Amino acid sequence: MGFGLWAPAITVVIAVTVGLVGFVLLKDGELPTLQENQFWGPASRKAAGKEDKSIRSFQINISEKVVTDLKTRLKLEIASVDERVADPLDGVAFQWGVHKKFLKKVQDYWLNKYDWRARETLLNKYPNFKTTISGLEIHFQHVKPQKKGKKGTRALLLLHGWPGSFVEYQKLIPQLVEPKDSEINFELVIPSLPGFGFSEASSRAGLGPPEIAQIMRTLMLRLGHQKFYVQGGDWGSMIAGDMATIYKDNILGAHMSMCFSFHPRSILKFGAALALPQFLLDDDDRAQFSPLMRVITNHIRETGYLHLQATKSDTLGIALSYSPSGLASYILEKFSFWTDENSLAKEDGGILKTFDLDTLLDNVMIHWVGKSSTTFLRIYAETLNPLTSTQLSLDSVPTSVPVSCRNYPKELLAQPRFALTDKFQNLVRFTRAKTGGHFSALEVPTDLAADIVTSLNLIDVSYRIDIDVD
Repeated sequence: MGFGLWAPAITVVIAVTVGLVGFVLLKDGELPTLQENQFWGPASRKAAGKEDKSIRSFQINISEKVVTDLKTRLKLEIASVDERVADPLDGVAFQWGVHKKFLKKVQDYWLNKYDWRARETLLNKYPNFKTTISGLEIHFQHVKPQKKGKKGTRALLLLHGWPGSFVEYQKLIPQLVEPKDSEINFELVIPSLPGFGFSEASSRAGLGPPEIAQIMRTLMLRLGHQKFYVQGGDWGSMIAGDMATIYKDNILGAHMSMCFSFHPRSILKFGAALALPQFLLDDDDRAQFSPLMRVITNHIRETGYLHLQATKSDTLGIALSYSPSGLASYILEKFSFWTDENSLAKEDGGILKTFDLDTLLDNVMIHWVGKSSTTFLRIYAETLNPLTSTQLSLDSVPTSVPVSCRNYPKELLAQPRFALTDKFQNLVRFTRAKTGGHFSALEVPTDLAADIVTSLNLIDVSYRIDIDVD
């Protein structure tokens, strides 16, 4: 009887408590204050005084000593592969990762058919530069159109992810710099992220996506672009989103090929959609995000690398730095499942049918000759470390800048449109591709380029027509 009298009051208290907790956890966050003029380079450079802000021409020209060392290591690994590497299990292809049969094909091609000097010339086709920002030597390509578009030229920053590099965007350059059926042309800036390839790595902890966003904005300002567009995939998507959130006065619009929001309400909505797909997802979304056990199984099976890189990046980096075959295996394995989960049963993981091995090895080579086999892993530790990461507080801050998303059906990290709008409150365009996965810039470059052009023309006309950015 006594409990019955108190039951309504207890219910109210519980409801209010849950509501308050939910409000605190799910509410929009406030833009964190990022320290300006942070220095990430070696102490000796800081002691030297004023930073050199010049733009310096850079030619990719790896010494013969480095190339010879690579070939020597490959020869030793090929000679001992049967002795040192276990045979694959019967009936197991790429389900457990790269196996010896595939490795042998890659090793043989790399040593006997892949021509680094020819590829080096190809990567030098478009102008490369370096400049010093926040104490770090930052590499970038800078490609200008020969003529203005009907309504002018807009600057476009293209940001890659992991385990990628600026190599990913080479096929997009001719399709973006002077695109057909476009009112505007694009002046392209394609950097290597800090710690990737030819961009220097930080000398101290704390350089996560928001801090990289600061560096990328400084790069664009230094090139004379007060206002510009930004596009990204993988980590490039997150950094592009951070730039749009922090620097709304500089970013005309953002385009992403990996569309995901870590805003608390986005995560709640996405979780509900995964649990109740028949009520919250349309037919296309259900094909991508259900059944729930498939999504859970895929993420458990395919995200072990993330935990390792977020906790013990430097241990892993030692192994990758000493063995070209190890580095290639670790990188190329991602081009199987991340492109199509149904390719794991194929002996080559579907890689050789989908991608050009020369281009994939270009990407591996950038990290080998750039000595970034450890440093390109650290972005995971920097982002997921609650002691140093500013990304965690930025995720809940809404973005008002116009954003466009191209959703690829085989993308590992994606969300339906309704789960994105709490973060990207001005989501002006969300389109679904018929085919494609995580590495869309390499797999379906024509489709991605066309969507970038269409999206940025839409944003330019609808939202920024009064701004002169030429």
